[in-house]
Amino acid sequence: MEGEKHKTDLKVCIVKVKEEYHVDQARREAMEMAVKIGFDKSASHAIGTSVTELATNLVFYAVNGGTIFIRSVAKENRVGIEVVSEDFGPGIEDVKAAMQDGYSTGGGLGGGLPGINRLMDEFEIVSNMGMGTKIITRKWKK
Repeated sequence: MEGEKHKTDLKVCIVKVKEEYHVDQARREAMEMAVKIGFDKSASHAIGTSVTELATNLVFYAVNGGTIFIRSVAKENRVGIEVVSEDFGPGIEDVKAAMQDGYSTGGGLGGGLPGINRLMDEFEIVSNMGMGTKIITRKWKK
């Protein structure tokens, strides 16, 4: 079933995103995991906002939706959360432009990807025309 949570524990949560109501499900799952990891309210909301934007992009731009992967991560005495958005949609033609505030191909405000980049500690995007887009973000607990 689309939007169904396929696997969840403190380590991994996978949410298929195709319809608008899946956006809220992905946001709730991310915020729940952030709280379990020990993020404060402000950081949890930043993570939730980032996931909302990633999932919304899947609904509106990826044609057939995509998948949000949420997992706890650890590195060098740090713990955090990793959120990956992946789709097999049309891709982003100009990634550099898409990362600029105000750039939009869909008539929006153009703050989504740059906003995610500011809210999260790490941000990486790989997009290939006709093959899809993968965005990897991480937030580390302070």
